[in-house]
Amino acid sequence: MPRKLLKRYLPTPESIRSRPSLQWLGTWLHDPNIWHLTRSSVSKAFFIGLFVAFMPIPAQMAVAALVAVLARANLPLSVALVWITNPVTMPPIFYMAYRLGALLLGVPHGAFHFELSLEWLSGGLLAIWQPFLLGCVVLGLFAGLLGATLIRVIWRLQVIHRWRKRRLRILQRRRQS
Repeated sequence: MPRKLLKRYLPTPESIRSRPSLQWLGTWLHDPNIWHLTRSSVSKAFFIGLFVAFMPIPAQMAVAALVAVLARANLPLSVALVWITNPVTMPPIFYMAYRLGALLLGVPHGAFHFELSLEWLSGGLLAIWQPFLLGCVVLGLFAGLLGATLIRVIWRLQVIHRWRKRRLRILQRRRQS
């Protein structure tokens, strides 16, 4: 079921290879391992995509694509999962990351007022960068590990379910004959 569901929503390798924004990956896009939907490649993709999504860096999609190609994880899934952090979800996620980092470092958290401006990046971020980055890394690792683990568990349960259904069908055929 996870494979069928993912295949339905993920783009084809040809459509991704033709995107101009990914042409810099060159021949790496022709590696068949980054397109397969296996338990290993999908769980790696979940870890990479979720981890990179929590990193406050520009070009998250390019970073996720590069890491997915190097790790031979499913490329479309890694890139798609980065969109968990988008303009709507980014402020609460980054605020939560700052609060977690401040808690872990034992730093009293101050008023966190985010502005997407050069002045804030040069002044406001300078005051909170350590707890903010620590919180981002911890949340990224937690989300990535949780996502990869859940995918592996769900995938395994589906395999066990299919085995049991197949075994029951075989037993029913034997009884009928």
